[in-house]
Amino acid sequence: MHTIENLKNATRHSWTSTGRHESVAEHSWRMTMMAYLMKDEFPEADIDKVIRMCMIHDLGEVFTGDIPTFVKTSNDEATEEHLLNQWVDSLPQPFAQEMSEIYAEMEAQKTLESKIYKAIDKLEVLIQHNEADISTWIPKEYTLNLVHGEKQVAFSDYMKALKAAINEDTKKKLSESGI
Repeated sequence: MHTIENLKNATRHSWTSTGRHESVAEHSWRMTMMAYLMKDEFPEADIDKVIRMCMIHDLGEVFTGDIPTFVKTSNDEATEEHLLNQWVDSLPQPFAQEMSEIYAEMEAQKTLESKIYKAIDKLEVLIQHNEADISTWIPKEYTLNLVHGEKQVAFSDYMKALKAAINEDTKKKLSESGI
């Protein structure tokens, strides 16, 4: 529990609507809420599993901190994965095995549940950016916000429509800011 608590302290590149950096824990929490609220859109999916994926997806950042996707290298990813695997392996059973299996499923991106989780991960970031003040954005994000997550939502008409609605919010924010 002490290790996991660090997700509350690890801040992300994203900002909240009140002008402070968002924590990794806050990002994961809102992802779990998004999954829960989408359960009617995916009645064939095991939403409880999606929620578990959302809860654990960024646990590696306990060890490395948040590295924004547009600067994260394969070296960074390997380090995070190695440290996370060491920690997961140290957990008691059945948690170590269950988490290892869930991480493998998330990585493979073959199941409906893993695709829902991954799309939510990308979409939550975009929503958070749209909620934050435009002054917290870097210029690269003016275009990145419009294309980030396109591949991950392609599996679902619902997710594509949600992405389109988020894009409209982004365009409105940029327009209102004179960008």
